[in-house]
Amino acid sequence: MSFYEIFKKDELNDGEMKMKKINGHEYMIAQVGDNYYASDNRCPHMGGNLSNGKLDGNVVTCPRHHSQFDITDGHVIRWTDWSGIKLSLSKVLKSPRNLKTYDLMLDGDTIMIDLE
Repeated sequence: MSFYEIFKKDELNDGEMKMKKINGHEYMIAQVGDNYYASDNRCPHMGGNLSNGKLDGNVVTCPRHHSQFDITDGHVIRWTDWSGIKLSLSKVLKSPRNLKTYDLMLDGDTIMIDLE
């Protein structure tokens, strides 16, 4: 395991998401209640900045095309808010992919991310 310090606990509030860049890669860290979650910051649909999206419980909504993912395990809830032919074409061109998530560890008041 390769844990990196990402934030102090007091840098996040319940229901908040923040982006942290490590080695050129963007990670999104979210706090829901007493739990912390980590994922890629870029939406696998069209690369939207998830930390600028909306967090509703464990569901993050991308600000670009409103794709939704469960931040606990990254599974797709909604690939896009498009409908009809536009939705069908989007699934053919770029099939739904889960959001990559990462393990976190608390070390005192420090949130650590496992990048291995």
